[in-house]
Amino acid sequence: MPEGNKKMQIWGKVVGVLFGFMFGRVAGAILGLVVGHIFDVTYSKDFSQKGGFSRLFTTSNEIQQQAVFFHSLFSALGHVAKSDGKVTQEDIQIASALMDEMNLSGDVRLEAQQAFRDGKQRDFAIIEMLQQFKEQCHARRDVLQIYLEILIQASCATKKLSAAQYTVLEKVAKALGFRRVELDFLIMTFEAEQRFRRGRSQANNQRGQQGQHRQGRQQSTQRSYSAIAELDDAYKILGIKQSDDAKLVKKAYRRQMSLHHPDKMASKGLPAQALELSKQKAQDIQAAYELVRKHKHF
Repeated sequence: MPEGNKKMQIWGKVVGVLFGFMFGRVAGAILGLVVGHIFDVTYSKDFSQKGGFSRLFTTSNEIQQQAVFFHSLFSALGHVAKSDGKVTQEDIQIASALMDEMNLSGDVRLEAQQAFRDGKQRDFAIIEMLQQFKEQCHARRDVLQIYLEILIQASCATKKLSAAQYTVLEKVAKALGFRRVELDFLIMTFEAEQRFRRGRSQANNQRGQQGQHRQGRQQSTQRSYSAIAELDDAYKILGIKQSDDAKLVKKAYRRQMSLHHPDKMASKGLPAQALELSKQKAQDIQAAYELVRKHKHF
């Protein structure tokens, strides 16, 4: 590489750190370094061979949005993991699984891993980081909610939240403009989605074994209870009560689909890697609505 290009590759980092520190102190400097690095890499590469965060975005503003989103997400996840005092191997596996689910690879994955390590630091300035993230999103509540939902999903992936983890999530929610009752609702909704998916999977397996019934009456009772629980979770996913009429059910369904539909999320600046998670949630919302609609006969 020519010497001139090597020199040019450091200016993005230098300028990013300086401006980031001016506006956001330590957290700003960290984000500035990430964005500056991405700019340097992007500048030095031919646009037909884009790498890192620039693979999905073609303008400097979009590159910055991508960088800030992933740094904010995985650094917050690292902070949640560290809240219990020690980051376990399970915590690392959860973060890696989320990266897999979001199809992160190459430079993008390395940057996400570094963000997770940044968040583990005792003096990590999480509030300042979240404030910058909120500003970068122009305080768009829909994008901020998707971010919070992804963070909740990873935090609750394999176990019940500890008191320390909940405290960090509450801090994150408050910094993004969400009240505690709204955080509790999102956690409850995620737990309902998990049960809903497992229940439907088990029901499909049971239907495949209908020719091998034993103790038929007992199995019928178990399925009946399962159906009741499934319907209850469907109402929770839609955010409605069983007493709500068809008009309110349809309104809730449209509101949830408007927020989580992948096409709409893509148009609002959500990184492409995060769209798969929105797609899964949209499928849950659709299935929940169909179940409620069938139960209410409309």
